Amino acid sequence: QVQLVESGGGLVQPGGSLRISCAASGGIFSIYAMGWYRQAPGKERELVAVTTSRGITNYGDSVKGRFVLFRDIAKKTVSLQMNSLKPEDTAVYYCNLEAFGTNYWGQGTQVTVSS
Repeated sequence: QVQLVESGGGLVQPGGSLRISCAASGGIFSIYAMGWYRQAPGKERELVAVTTSRGITNYGDSVKGRFVLFRDIAKKTVSLQMNSLKPEDTAVYYCNLEAFGTNYWGQGTQVTVSS
């Protein structure tokens, strides 16, 4: 059974930085893609950053230049370094893993950007 465990969310001031991480466990032999989505109250879930097994990383337009996705293939982890945070980055961030055509989701971690 695939499990995604997220960590590192919290409260940060505007302009600050935060790093969130996700570790995958379970019967995973081949990961196609892994990364992060987010959902703010009243809004749809949106792409933050996802990296594929071919080493291609896609970022959402609103985070390009501010967020960086790191991955460790051997450890099956991804980390999202978030810089220059804005109040509009406030959301629940969900780790996502795609393998063999199936999407798996973490429980979500809250990131709040506020003074």
